[in-house]
Amino acid sequence: MNPVHDRNRRNDSNGPNGWITTPLTADLLRGALDVERTEHGLLPHRLPARARAQNVDGQLAMAESQPSGVRVVFRTRATTVELEALPTKRVYAGAPPRPDGVYDLLVDGRLAGRGSVPGGHTLTIDMAAGTFERLPGQPGTVRFDGLSDAVKDVEIWLPHQETTELVALRTDAPVEPARDPGRPVWLHHGSSISHGSDAASPTTTWPALAAAAGGAELINLGLGGSALLDPFTARAMRDTPADLISVKIGINIVNYDLMRMRAFTPAVHGFLDTLREGHPTAPLLVVSPILCPIHEETPGPGAPDTRSLATGRITFKAMGDPAERAQGKLALGVIRDELARIVARRAADDPHLHYLDGRELYGEADHAELPLPDALHPDAAAHRRIGERFAALAFGDGGAFAPR
Repeated sequence: MNPVHDRNRRNDSNGPNGWITTPLTADLLRGALDVERTEHGLLPHRLPARARAQNVDGQLAMAESQPSGVRVVFRTRATTVELEALPTKRVYAGAPPRPDGVYDLLVDGRLAGRGSVPGGHTLTIDMAAGTFERLPGQPGTVRFDGLSDAVKDVEIWLPHQETTELVALRTDAPVEPARDPGRPVWLHHGSSISHGSDAASPTTTWPALAAAAGGAELINLGLGGSALLDPFTARAMRDTPADLISVKIGINIVNYDLMRMRAFTPAVHGFLDTLREGHPTAPLLVVSPILCPIHEETPGPGAPDTRSLATGRITFKAMGDPAERAQGKLALGVIRDELARIVARRAADDPHLHYLDGRELYGEADHAELPLPDALHPDAAAHRRIGERFAALAFGDGGAFAPR
């Protein structure tokens, strides 16, 4: 079941090889809240058009178009599957090239292949200068072959950090929409850590691992650099059907130096109020930040360490002063205390509201064993640990998402 890459390959249902091209439509996608028709094909979005229209931030626009948790899902007897796509790949000036985004193939829920699409657009980002340059490219194809000819459910998980326009789906047998799996839908919102930064592949981000272990259908609104209590994100979550909901709050608010305590507390209440308008009794889990030593006691903003850029690496540092907490500036310790207080107060009237200290997912002992490579984001091994911990704490006996 080896992937084969060919950026120039084109097939259609009338070709001599008998390939069938299936139109890519929204009913073949899971994990996206919206789709956009482009000149090349179908672009999945993780925020609806109304929310995107209210956004003015380029970072969020990029993050929500990166399909973390989005997968192409269908039922087929095909032994070979090709997905043609047009990726947008990021290059950071002064840093080593990033690997191509990974496509994970699942057959009946089990990993059966892994590959990448060559080529595509290139977005070069200069973090020191705050500039970017976009160069156009061509679509490419990832191919999976050697599959069983039995009827099976196929999922192609799209690269979690690579904006991906879907151009064509080709198979050697007919395709039909997959059956409803009958699993509870878990809607999660968080930062780049939830988005999956530094995870090895789309099915090994910590939310994807936790969803698989917990038997849930994931909708991942982990938005790199953009878990900022935006009202349009809350409304998008309010309007999305879901059985289980979680929000991971804190790290972006600190490293953007976005709020003081006076604004933070009402913003958290407002976000939770909006969620409850659409999901009045769904289990709702508020998760505070995992351990991040640079921001535990030191407020933001956070910034790339230019000295690390000179060595071809990107690491981050906190630019604030711990003494500024007295004036209401936020560090992670302050945020955890306030989130715990808010949830405890609201839970008196909301028995379905729960709190999880993020250090139970990744704390001091974990940092000693699996330090954050760039001082901000967990690596692939830490993603796996966080996913396993979340599954046990949230979906396990006595957890917020345990069957009642």
